[in-house]
Amino acid sequence: MAQERGIKRQIQLPLTEAIKISFESLRIRFWRSLITTAGISLGIAFLVSVVASATISANVEANRGAREAEIDILAAQEAKEAGSISPQSIWLISMSLIVCVVGIANSMLMAVTERFREIGTMKCLGALDRFIVELFLLESGFQGLAGAFIGALIGLLTAVLVNLKNYGLDTFVFFPGLKILAIIAAACLLGVILSVIGAAGPAYKAAKMPPAEAMRVEV
Repeated sequence: MAQERGIKRQIQLPLTEAIKISFESLRIRFWRSLITTAGISLGIAFLVSVVASATISANVEANRGAREAEIDILAAQEAKEAGSISPQSIWLISMSLIVCVVGIANSMLMAVTERFREIGTMKCLGALDRFIVELFLLESGFQGLAGAFIGALIGLLTAVLVNLKNYGLDTFVFFPGLKILAIIAAACLLGVILSVIGAAGPAYKAAKMPPAEAMRVEV
């Protein structure tokens, strides 16, 4: 029993090793990773631009009314409309995020296909299925985080420019900083979650691949 525990501990590679291998894989496949990251960035940028623009508009309208002491039914209605998101925008956001997930899944499937021998070698050397899954989920998670953060910044910049056109410097005077930070954090988290969801299937496929079969595959 003690010997079995020792063997189990020996083949369970640490998470830091999985992170290191994931970064190395992203470096080797930089251009493909860049394309996947760009797809995530575009989807998140669209999401953040719509949500942030609505948030900024609502905040400016509300504070303008309070400053000018002209809060009436019409002003309240305008503020409400400024802070709302149209059904068309919600539909477009949903479609763009679905496309992101499909793109991630496709990219990770190609990565699994390219790395049949690498996966087989790791499994022959004792890597557990869990370790293989960690590799692909970490790899996709890093892409999702990077893409979401870049996309959030692009979306925020777009929202600020749109509101500058509509409200001028009041955009900065009544800028809802905490709400915007919350939107960016939520967008980054969403990017990671979508990336992990997209990579779950390919990661499972890689983990369940028989080592001998993987070593025989010609890619």
